[in-house]
Parts: sequence; C-alpha cells; structure tokens
Amino acid sequence: MAVLSDHAISRFSSSLGSRGLRWAGKLNTPIYRLSRGRLMARVGKAPVLLLTTTGRRSGQARTAPLVYLADGERMIVIGSNAGNATVPAWALNLKAEPEAEVEVGGRRRPVRARIAEGDERADLWRRCNEQYSGFDDYAARTNREIAVFVLEPV
Repeated sequence: MAVLSDHAISRFSSSLGSRGLRWAGKLNTPIYRLSRGRLMARVGKAPVLLLTTTGRRSGQARTAPLVYLADGERMIVIGSNAGNATVPAWALNLKAEPEAEVEVGGRRRPVRARIAEGDERADLWRRCNEQYSGFDDYAARTNREIAVFVLEPV
C-alpha cells in the first residue's frame, strides 16, 4: 500500500478548494463517528479529531474533521483551510464562540478555544509542522496569517 507524503497530501487538499474540503469533511465525519475513530482518523502521521462549533450566524452545531497536535490535555488545531484565501468557517465560529466540543475516537469533551500568539504560536506552529509538514505549504499559498488555536478542556 502506497503512503502519501505530507507534501502530496497538502497539494491534493489545496487542489480541492473550499467547496471540496467541505465535501470531504462531510464524508469524513460520519465514517469517523461510525468507526469510533478507527477509520479516517489520520492524515499522514497526524491524528484527526472532530471539532463541533456553534455556527456564528445559524446558531447550529457544525462539525469539522481537523488534524491536531496533542499537547498534554490541550489540543492544537490550525486554521489553514489548506492555504485557501478564506478563513475556514470553523475558525470564524470559534472566534465568535470559543466554547466547543472535540471528539477523539469515541470520546467527546467540551473545550474552550483561544488563539496562540507570539512565541507560543511560533512554537506550536513548529511542532504542528513537524507532525504534518503540509502547514508550511499552506502558509506559502496564502497572504493571511493562519491562526493557531489552543483547545483547552473545560
């Protein structure tokens, strides 16, 4: 079985565009949930979680599969949107309402999000990129600063 490099995965995900990423996420989420995180749980070496936010306009629950970095009890996610010019909806939702829920495997728990800044952001970006090098590829494709979110258990 062939294993794709992080660079190949990042090029593919970038080629999907925002609509393609949303479609892929809609497919990933039910498979992840039905398998309790045994399927669709990795992108390369990086683990995947399901993040459920509250829609900033709709007020409805919105779930997105995201690569994450485990940092003790915290989880780190990056609002890259595969390097597209637009900020991902889940990131805008977290900025508007930082209370959310994460699901790893079959375990769900509430979290509160904040945006890392300064030296903390630089360190977390480096560590996330060591786990999944596609983030540097995404940053090179956009002019916006990509937010690094720290999800802390509530």
